[in-house]
Amino acid sequence: MANLAKLNFVALNITGNNYLTWVVDARIHLEAENIGETIKEENNASFQDQVKVMIYIRRHLDEGLKSEYLMVDNPLALWKALRNRYNHQKTVILPRARYEWTHLRIQNFKLVAVYNSAMFRISSQMKFCGATITEEDIP
Repeated sequence: MANLAKLNFVALNITGNNYLTWVVDARIHLEAENIGETIKEENNASFQDQVKVMIYIRRHLDEGLKSEYLMVDNPLALWKALRNRYNHQKTVILPRARYEWTHLRIQNFKLVAVYNSAMFRISSQMKFCGATITEEDIP
């Protein structure tokens, strides 16, 4: 646990394709380091913590994004800017996940484990986007 700073995750791609996983990973890592407060509204984070978070977030951005947000020096402002830019991914992911869910058939998979993996991936995406899955929906 002492080496959490050394843990790494994939940088946010400039296209935003990995925004949802990136934002979850970033939040978890910031909370693990006890500096997650800096990306919340009306926080009382110290200047030192804000600088740590800026370094951390910028380390996990695509080079193009680093250049675009070069002048942003507040972690909350950067967090909001990235959210405004990429949070629409939920509206893209949910219809695709619903489509995959309705067309999910065990016959299309060679192994039950692969089918289960696909089912859990799709259901996780739907839940993340706020959709509920009922027993009638299970393929």
